[in-house]
Amino acid sequence: MPPALVSEGDGPQFCCAGCRTVYDILQSNGLSQYYDFRERREAAVRSSGRTFEEFDHSAFGELYVQPAGAGLSRTELYLEGVHCASCVWLVERVPLLLPGVARAELDIRRSLARIEWDAAAVPLSHVARTLDRLGYSPHPFRGVARDAMRRREDRAMLTRIGVAGAIAGNVMLAALALYSGEFSGMEGSYARLFRWMSLGLTLPAVLYPGRVFFTGAWAALRTRTLHMDLPIALALGAGVTRGAINTITNSGPIYFDGVCILIFLLLTGRFLQQRGQRAAADAAELLYSLAPTTARVIDADGSERELPAVALLPGMEVVVRAGESFPADGHIAAGETAINAALLTGESRPVSASRGDPVFAGTLNVTAPVRVVVEESGETSRLARMLRQVEESAQRRAPVVAFANRMSGWFVAVVLLLAVITFLLWYPRNEASAWDHAIALLIVTCPCALALATPLAVTVAIGRAARAGIFIKGGDALESLVRAGDLVLDKTGTLTEGRTALVTWRGDDSVKPLVLALEAGSSHPIADGFRRAWPGLVAPDPSGVSHHVGAGISGTVTGHFVVVGSPRLVAQHAHGGEPLLAHLAGQPLTPVLVAVDGAVVAVAGIGDRVRTDAGSALAALRRRGWRTTLLSGDDPQVAAAVGQTLGFAADATVGSATPEQKLAFVHERLGRARATRQPVVMVGDGVNDAAAIAAASVGIGVHGGAEACLATADVYLTTPGIEPLVRLVEGAARTMRVIHRNIGFALCYNAVGVALAMSGRISPMIAALMMPASSLTVVLGSWFGRTFDPTPAPRAAETVPGDSRVEVAA
Repeated sequence: MPPALVSEGDGPQFCCAGCRTVYDILQSNGLSQYYDFRERREAAVRSSGRTFEEFDHSAFGELYVQPAGAGLSRTELYLEGVHCASCVWLVERVPLLLPGVARAELDIRRSLARIEWDAAAVPLSHVARTLDRLGYSPHPFRGVARDAMRRREDRAMLTRIGVAGAIAGNVMLAALALYSGEFSGMEGSYARLFRWMSLGLTLPAVLYPGRVFFTGAWAALRTRTLHMDLPIALALGAGVTRGAINTITNSGPIYFDGVCILIFLLLTGRFLQQRGQRAAADAAELLYSLAPTTARVIDADGSERELPAVALLPGMEVVVRAGESFPADGHIAAGETAINAALLTGESRPVSASRGDPVFAGTLNVTAPVRVVVEESGETSRLARMLRQVEESAQRRAPVVAFANRMSGWFVAVVLLLAVITFLLWYPRNEASAWDHAIALLIVTCPCALALATPLAVTVAIGRAARAGIFIKGGDALESLVRAGDLVLDKTGTLTEGRTALVTWRGDDSVKPLVLALEAGSSHPIADGFRRAWPGLVAPDPSGVSHHVGAGISGTVTGHFVVVGSPRLVAQHAHGGEPLLAHLAGQPLTPVLVAVDGAVVAVAGIGDRVRTDAGSALAALRRRGWRTTLLSGDDPQVAAAVGQTLGFAADATVGSATPEQKLAFVHERLGRARATRQPVVMVGDGVNDAAAIAAASVGIGVHGGAEACLATADVYLTTPGIEPLVRLVEGAARTMRVIHRNIGFALCYNAVGVALAMSGRISPMIAALMMPASSLTVVLGSWFGRTFDPTPAPRAAETVPGDSRVEVAA
């Protein structure tokens, strides 16, 4: 307990002022029962002290606030520090603390608080300050409208699935009794009871959860297109109609069990498909999150105030501290710093920036605070333009339609025609037989097996790929990867490790502790590279340390004056660096010289290491017919050196490519490949790759990539390296073989079923038994088909010079 907070004879004592504040709030508002919770927060309460004035700004309201009716407003806030039931209890008592707050609900799993309040009675900033004083610092959540819509959609679909499943289970019990009665005998009254019971249960299943298929069939007829909903609706309608007639006349089979099971299974599959189609919206949210939501604006009197980043106007001046992201596009008005723009541009090395240099929203200020004059913000910033390109590309990209869907129109037309022909052939002989044989044909050719052939094989393959560390969002990516085409790869973070590292060291090893002493307190990526290269060294304490922005660092260590930095900086304090620099000539490395007491004693080669498996993986892909291109935002000389190491042709290596140029490159390749129907695959890891990944036939995000890039990708490789890309291509080929086998079986089954139904050799009941048998065969074929190996197969790695460890020479 801090002595300064101890008050003798004052009752409860507190570890900090924050805990005292919370205690006073709870006691004064009759909420002392908070302390009765067995599980409650034990850590000290930390309040940010912010005013949250930006929460009252009109721009904030447009983004994050929705009307809730009755004069109330609604928003959702992400809260820090939420962890147990006492947190839920306390947050949901906020309406008792603040008159004007109507409701506060906390989703503890996501740490999201839904607040409804009267803006005329209490401002949102006051609500935010109250939460902050309680220890739950609030942050705005963009996805309010999106999540509400998703919850409504999911709730409606899950309700349909639940109703369909419950009805199907009960109808199956009645069907089991009827099937048993066929063999052991059953009294007529009980048989009629079970038949009428099945009809009474099936009608609600068809009219409520099964209505979606009839709606789709009607839409197909109105638009004069034939798709799978039409034969499904016909089979359901024919089965229910004939079953109802047979129930009323107490003759012939009923098909209610097959109808209900079909509705349940198809709705379940449709729900899973719907859950997989939300990547575009998630990508948008992640891209928006890259730029800060607030900015510190400098007023004319020099004071600072916080504003929502979207409310920034051209001409405003903002301050950006070291370690923070820039909130808008603009230029530096005062200060010098280094900027890490790797996520936006792909440049692997921080670049120096000073007065007059441009900066962009989302890039990181690395070393020093700067003042920036705003030029573009919000929807007009470069980051926002990239977001729009991602969304437009995702909307323009037509999904690759599976073979079963491409042939569905012809399949539906043929089935309907054959059903009519069967009815006309048998009608002159016996009207009842004509109806039975036509219905048998519709049932036996119900496209269950054909509809399951592709999605089931894809679902099994995607599950096995996930266990192998490959996350695939849809079967269209698998189909595209079967044919070899253009494979476009980013460099930084994709073919290389994506982080600054010490690749080579030449010189006196005894000065390493001196270098580490200076770099220990620096936040620069080069300093981080030194620290990771020498984790076991003990560094002495330096003195008189000076940071030279964009050049290096200097100081005194154990009585020696040490300079670590660029050749230009070191040349001002020492001599003799030329022989050491010659060792790095022609290599894609940044030279860092080390001088001690006026003499250059060592040189470090800092760079981005090529992944150890890149060479062998690219060779394997080229043998399969893929044309590889290196497309990097890094310096052309660095890109060319890496490309030459990995076997890229000179004209297939492009450097200094901006995100817009990467997108244009992919569009150009797509236009070329349209005639041959070959895919264009984009592999990357940064936000600068996101638009190109979204536009490509298949976008692939690699391990360690930016979340926004991964959200727009069709495939995400969770294990490091390029080797998983080879396994992805091989697994896609095996999956398509399983799909083709399933479709071939389904077509053969339908051909046999049509022949049997038209010749009158099967009744509707036999057809109803054959239908699930065909689906079961497809299920087993998909399950036992070899697609993706659960564990990576070993492959001989190809050695890449200078990429596996630090190279040391005296």
